[in-house]
Amino acid sequence: MKILNDKFNFANLPTKIELLSRFSELVGKNIYFKRDDQTGTEFSGNKVRKLEYLIKFAIDKGYDSLITCGGIQSNHARATAAIAARIGLKCHLVLRGDENSSLDGNLLLDNLFDADIKFINSEEYSHSRNEIMENITLKLKNKGEKCFIIPEGASEKIGNLGYINCLFEIVEQEKNMNIQFDNIITAVGSGGTYSGLYLGHKIKGIKNRVIGINVCNNREYFLNKIYDISNQTKEYFDLDLTLKREDINIIDGYVGKGYALSSEYEIDFIKKISKLEGIVLDPVYTVKAMYGLYKEIKKGTFKNSKNILFINTGGLFGIFPQKDLF
Repeated sequence: MKILNDKFNFANLPTKIELLSRFSELVGKNIYFKRDDQTGTEFSGNKVRKLEYLIKFAIDKGYDSLITCGGIQSNHARATAAIAARIGLKCHLVLRGDENSSLDGNLLLDNLFDADIKFINSEEYSHSRNEIMENITLKLKNKGEKCFIIPEGASEKIGNLGYINCLFEIVEQEKNMNIQFDNIITAVGSGGTYSGLYLGHKIKGIKNRVIGINVCNNREYFLNKIYDISNQTKEYFDLDLTLKREDINIIDGYVGKGYALSSEYEIDFIKKISKLEGIVLDPVYTVKAMYGLYKEIKKGTFKNSKNILFINTGGLFGIFPQKDLF
């Protein structure tokens, strides 16, 4: 697909795939990690794959500043601010949280990258974040800025190209490794990563193997959201695909206390994986999804699977503001 080349190259790609040998022995399956936590340092995580396409689009259209939203420890917001600083764009962030919060983790980095930050409460974020970003954009326009709005998690039609490309990357790595993954597991927080992987399977003409484990909201919410994003992508790029809502596979039940809230068993699981594999899961996304995979294997959900690939979407900086839980 020629459109997959129309992007910036910020991320360290392809990210490697490695076997978690000790964890695999524990669960009785071959568990592989796709190290999208290693796409970079300042840019680390899955969001940069989407931003490579979206920011290229913004530059081509003449925008000189970016605005996006997220939680106070948003990996997406941090990655957006880092890229904006790298290429000389202004960055504006709308973050859910208290402006008096400790300057730690991603929030510290947002400030180092000189992002302009507006803090809003949870209710405003849930119901008005897009309107708030649009109002800021209008005010900036009056000051001479042309501001490009990037939705939560960069989960939209153009950003979707990032994980379509990732699926193509995985297929090539399977050939090189002489292996076939029975399932591809990803955390689902805004829907774009799953949607891109799902569309990648459709474009390649192979059976969808993607299973998402939601870290917020519920299964029904993400079935609708992923289906909508996928159809928007299909229509925008005029892709000859048949999309079915029933092909989307989301496992619910591992949200725990809620988005970005950690239960004691999740903290214990981060410790467990750290000791077993020397890999630190982030407390918002990967620990909930990885714990979900662990429990579902124990339940027998994956009894017919031998090789399972887990997309490590990153988020290491988010662990530092929760250091007291450890």
